[in-house]
Formats: sequence, structure tokens, C-alpha cells
Amino acid sequence: MITKYKIPFFAALAATLLLSACVTKKYERPATIKTEDAFRDLKGTDTVTMAKMPWEKLFSDDKLKALIARGLAQNVDLKNAVENMVQAQATLRQAKLGYYPTLSANADVTHNKQSRSALNFPAGINIRTLTDTYRAFLSTSWEADIWGKLSATKRAALASYLQTDAAKRAVQTQLIADIANAYYNLIALDEQLRITEETVDTRIKNIEVVKALKEAAIVNGAAVVQAEANRYAAEVTIPDLKQSIRETENALNILLSQPPGAIDRNQLASELVYQDLAVGVSAQLLQNRPDVQQAEFAFRNAFENVNLAKTYFYPSLTLTGNGGASTLHLENFFKQSIFYSIVGSLTQPIFNRGLNKQRLTTAQSVQVQALNTFQQTIYVAGQEVSNALYSYEMAVQKKDTRTKQIESLTKAVDYTEQLLQYTSTTNYTDVLTSQQSLLSAQISGINDQLQQLQAVVELYRALGGGWQ
Repeated sequence: MITKYKIPFFAALAATLLLSACVTKKYERPATIKTEDAFRDLKGTDTVTMAKMPWEKLFSDDKLKALIARGLAQNVDLKNAVENMVQAQATLRQAKLGYYPTLSANADVTHNKQSRSALNFPAGINIRTLTDTYRAFLSTSWEADIWGKLSATKRAALASYLQTDAAKRAVQTQLIADIANAYYNLIALDEQLRITEETVDTRIKNIEVVKALKEAAIVNGAAVVQAEANRYAAEVTIPDLKQSIRETENALNILLSQPPGAIDRNQLASELVYQDLAVGVSAQLLQNRPDVQQAEFAFRNAFENVNLAKTYFYPSLTLTGNGGASTLHLENFFKQSIFYSIVGSLTQPIFNRGLNKQRLTTAQSVQVQALNTFQQTIYVAGQEVSNALYSYEMAVQKKDTRTKQIESLTKAVDYTEQLLQYTSTTNYTDVLTSQQSLLSAQISGINDQLQQLQAVVELYRALGGGWQ
């Protein structure tokens, strides 16, 4: 049962909430934010998406999974993102305590000497002009949240905290993608180096064959020199490949936040490409992409800062009080020395040199910028999904054609080398051209496979996978 003493309290509370609602607004996602058609050429309605799949299921390579796990445990950027969350959480905790009054304990001693002539007392009156005052007291202050200032501050701090949480998840998804892409690039370089070294060995043997043909007067000395130059053309690329391998290993170690060193890895031929590329619908970017969520929380923070700026135009009600003991003689400190005071103040800004208007204008401008960034982030997310999916499709299309090209060039090398031995009508330039074309096609085939592997990784990241 509500007593007559509680009725004024609830009435005051209802009035406060009503006044607050008149000044501040409740957050709702802007109707101008569009996710439709964010995926180019994808009009499906299937909401199954690979973004919700744990990253451990995306990769089949145990050594790669071990590197990713190490990176998630050690990466400095991810650790700093977690510390950003700690800082934002402390700010949120402070904002929640804003509803409570402050309380402080004070103790002071005042030694005071007054001028006798300045007191203007009649002659003959003896007064003390030198006094010592001893005080110990508690003081408190509390501001009523009439216009929603404290509520807006708390909601802004909450949005800021959620923004740092989304930022941490964005760092995590990017880290997984970076480690996987670097790993795939590393094993692709290994494969390029292997093929190049095998090609050099083959061309060294080919030089001996050409020399024998020269002795048999089937070719001339120019063919020998061309064969040697062809060998060096392949051999000279080996140092660059080794340098790229070393630099990629070092870059991968940086992602793992560990000193430079060798990376334990498998071969490119053993890698399996994930096939079930379910992308879902574009509206799911709002739930799955951490950077999209981060952009929305940034907008919510700006929205609440506008609410906060509006409250400064209205009066603030503050209650302050203090009480304790005060005496001129320390030995009488606990005898008839109690004092207290309670003050209620209502402050209405009238002229503040344009500070309140400037604060509101700035907050509204920041809110517009945050809204624009929110929408742009969705567009970028859709672009990345489209690019990754199309890159995968093009890599698949090239695979069969590239295989046929390599088979044809391998036969061309064999045929031209055999014709060179049995007929003088074949020019050695034909042999060189077919050999160079074969090596180039083999390197391109490795890059095609790398493109397919990395496209899956980029699609997974673009959809928001890696944190759920």
C-alpha cells in the first residue's frame, strides 16, 4: 500500500521522467540507413552465412590453426583493443555512479588574526582578535537528473564501451585474415621457389644436351649461349623469391607478436579450399560485421551527446549539505560543537558567451558525420563481400584453363626439344620461348591457387566471421 508520504515522491519522479523525455530522445536506428542491395548481383533470401562459423572449421591446415591461436593469444594490437575496453568500462562505471551523491570527509584548522581597528568596536571593549578554529565535518552534493543529463551521459558511455568491444572484435577478425593470408602467401612462395629451382636444374641439364648437339653440328654456338642465358634468367629470380620468403616470415612473426624466425608450415599442394561459400543476406552485415557495429555505436554515442548538449539549456537542481563539529578550543571538540547546513540551488543559464549553443552545434555536426560514416561502412562492407566472392569465382574459372595451358606448354617444350635433336629446321628460339612460357604459366597457376585460398579468407572476414 502506498502511503500518503510516498505519493509526493512518485509524483515528483513521474514529473522528472516527463520533463526528461521532453528534452532528450530515445535512440532508434536511423531510417536512412540502407542495407538493401549491399551485395552486388546477390538477391537471395537464404540467411545461412559462413560468418557464423567458428574460424577453426574454416581452415583444415593444423599448422595454420596453431598460428592463428598463437596470434589471438599474443598479438599486441588485440591486447591494446582489450585495454581500450577496460578504459571504456571504467568510464561507463563512473557514468553510472553519477546518479549518486558525492560524499567527502574534511578536517581543518584555521589560525585567524583580525585587525582590532578594522572591527570598529567602541573603545574599552576587549575582544579576541586571535583565534584558532578546529573543524571536522562531512560534505555531500547531489544533482537531480531532471532533464536527463546524467542519463544521456550514461548512455553515451555505454555506447562508447560497446564501440570498443566491436573494435576489439574487428581487430580479431582482421588478425585472423592477415595471418591466414600471410601463411598462404608464404607457402605459395615456397612452391614458386621449388618450381624455379627444378626449372634451373632442368635447364642446366639442357645446356649439356645443347652442347652435345653443337658437337654433332646440329646447332651452332649461339644455341649454347642462349641455353646458358635461359638458365640464368630463371636462376636470377631465386634470390628475390628467398628474400620474399624471409620478409613474409618476418611479417607473420610480427602478427604473432614474436621475434623474427622460421615459420613451421605445410606445402601448398596439401591445402584444401573451403567450398560452402554461404553469404546470407546483406542485412546480416549489421549483426555480423564488427566494424559496422562499431560505426553504429559511434553514431549512438554522438546521438546521446546531442541529448546531453540540449540539457545544458535548462536549469539544474543541486542539493548540497555539510555537517560536523567545530570549536575554538580543542578540548571542547565534542561538547556543543555540532553544526550542519543544507542548501538547495536552482541554476538557470542566461548568458554563457554562446557556450551552450556551440556545444549543441558541435554535437549535432559530429552526429551527422557519424551517420555518414555508418552508412559508408555498410557500403564498404558490401563492396568487400562482392570483391572477395568474385575473386573466388574468377580463380575457379582460371583453374581448368590454366591446367590445360600448362599441359600444352609442357608438350610444346618436349616437342621442340625433340625436333631440335632430329631436324635442323627447328630454331632454338622456339625451345627458349616454350620453356619460358611454361615457367610463367606454372608461376601463374600457383598465384591462381593462392587467389582462391585468399578469396575465401577475405570473404569470411568481409561477412564478419572470426569472432562468434
